[in-house]
Amino acid sequence: MNQNQPAPKIFLMTNSPILEGIKSPTELKELSSSDIQLLSTEIRDRIIHSTSINGGHVGPNLGVVELTIALHIAFNSPRDSFCWDVSHQGYVHKLLTGRTDERFDKIRNSDGYSGFLSRDESEHDSYGAGHAGTALSAALGMCMARDLKGSDEHVVAIAGDAAFTCGITLEALNNIACSTKKFILVLNDNEWSIAKNVGAFSKYFNELIANPVYNKFHKDAEAFLSAMPGGKSLMKFVSKAKRDTKELLAPSSIFEKLGIRYLGPIDGHDIDSLVHFFEFAKVSDEPIVLHILTEKGRGYPVALKEPEKWHGSGPFNKETGLMASSPVDSPPKYQDVFGDSLSLIAKSDDRVVGITAAMPSGTGLDSFQENFPGRFFDVGIAEEHAVLLAAGMACKGLRPVCAIYSTFLQRAFDPIVHDVCLQDLPVTFCLDRAGLSPNDGPTHHGLFDISYLSCIPNAVIMQPRHEDELQNMLYTSINHGGPAFIRYPRGTALGVPISSSPVKLDIGKAEIMEEGTLGSIWAIGDFVQEALSINQMFFDKFGSKFTIVNARFIKPLDSSLLLKHGKEFDLIVSIEDGVLKGGLGSSISELLNDNNLNPKVRRFGWPDEFISHGSSVSQLRKQHHLDTLTIFQKISQDISYKLNMEKQLVS
Repeated sequence: MNQNQPAPKIFLMTNSPILEGIKSPTELKELSSSDIQLLSTEIRDRIIHSTSINGGHVGPNLGVVELTIALHIAFNSPRDSFCWDVSHQGYVHKLLTGRTDERFDKIRNSDGYSGFLSRDESEHDSYGAGHAGTALSAALGMCMARDLKGSDEHVVAIAGDAAFTCGITLEALNNIACSTKKFILVLNDNEWSIAKNVGAFSKYFNELIANPVYNKFHKDAEAFLSAMPGGKSLMKFVSKAKRDTKELLAPSSIFEKLGIRYLGPIDGHDIDSLVHFFEFAKVSDEPIVLHILTEKGRGYPVALKEPEKWHGSGPFNKETGLMASSPVDSPPKYQDVFGDSLSLIAKSDDRVVGITAAMPSGTGLDSFQENFPGRFFDVGIAEEHAVLLAAGMACKGLRPVCAIYSTFLQRAFDPIVHDVCLQDLPVTFCLDRAGLSPNDGPTHHGLFDISYLSCIPNAVIMQPRHEDELQNMLYTSINHGGPAFIRYPRGTALGVPISSSPVKLDIGKAEIMEEGTLGSIWAIGDFVQEALSINQMFFDKFGSKFTIVNARFIKPLDSSLLLKHGKEFDLIVSIEDGVLKGGLGSSISELLNDNNLNPKVRRFGWPDEFISHGSSVSQLRKQHHLDTLTIFQKISQDISYKLNMEKQLVS
């Protein structure tokens, strides 16, 4: 990248004449260089405007403006396919493919576009994603399908440098060269370089090796030498000299060892240069990687200063860059409670170690890292490795705590089963973002963990109703002696005081919050508070209440209490922040049925579908009939006969 090239300025324009005129990416090919430059400014302005209202991935998208424009100039979407890793940097692509209407300004909200790419949203979104490491394997699959069909469209995988810490990416790299001759990988490097940029000399060499005349000369020369007496020996010498020179001038790192031609580093903000290299890649007869250097937050000075902070942000003031702050007296976030509690426990237990998969601040482990740097391990985007690492540590007497978002833990299902639970190892898994992640949508909702974990022997699964209970559950899990999973939501807790001395809970013991005669409501997490509110509504309207149970343990259930309720009540209600299939309600129904008890079980949870993104948790709950009023009304219908009987008795 040309370090002397000034970053573009953001003018915070009130209109975008060029961008608004782009209805299809083919129109980019007709624009002049000056119009392209102005378009880049308009795009950055639009992204800053939209994300300032809705939050979103500011830095990554500002960094790929020129890269995305160049891709659409050089290739022909949707015939040519783009596989964006994670796809959180797809805002520019959305704008260039006809999504400039008001829904872009409502991005990540219920009436706006998704914050990720989605095949349901546009024909230009060749592949939908939300997790890292998917691009190379998916793109290779597309290439192999193309080759089998005998077609000639191009497939481009665009992956950031962080994706190369992901095991799936490395698995794909191992298969590319032996699977297809035409594969284009764009390495969007916005943080570190695989190969050192050696400046102008490197740029010259890359221009040379990308020149068709140069490449034709080399092929003709090789053909000529191979036909000469002793030519094969001479060829070996020439090839070695070429390889050595290349290693000196433009280090190719591991890619060429894997049969993938390497070109780079390339200035990711020079559109003409990018188009030149893309055109070369299109005619290449071997897999190729283009190592492109981009700048996170380019064009927005405040984002450039703190790229990590601006990777993903909440709403902010676009003129000042100041983000909206929580009220001073607001309760702590669950992730911060977790991090502080782990540090507290670790002070008196040197067996405790913390593990994360590239999310130290997102999970709250950054405080543990600060307090215990030698006992903190960030393995990068490698959830499987994180779980196996924890298993090995547990075998040697440590008490590893893996903090991984619920949606990302899905990737490590096999080692959870095979390496942790099968061996009954004392590993604690803290599942942040369990439940809804409203703005991020279906790729990030943590709605499946109860179902996919409940079927595993030896697994203990729990969910706290407030922050003090989270600390107690963490202490309980660490001292349990077997696999334990604690799930908790994104966002703030209830503001309950946290004890300085955590206590160990009885495994599988629920907590009765209120006593009543109408039936029992079993709830977990923040739905316990909802259950209490619903109970108050029943009391206010009918003068009667339910017995409210904070289940606490999803597995094992408090079977003695549940069976007691199964004998006492005609109705048992479950409320959970997970999918209904295989969830808490299912476990309740199974236990009652297995013991020949048949009260009506009314289950509230998420339906058998992928839940879209939305503006808030409350909006999505209301949309899917999980709000307090709807639950109250449905339960009222279930016991209308009983309420009528009690009313008659009173009268």
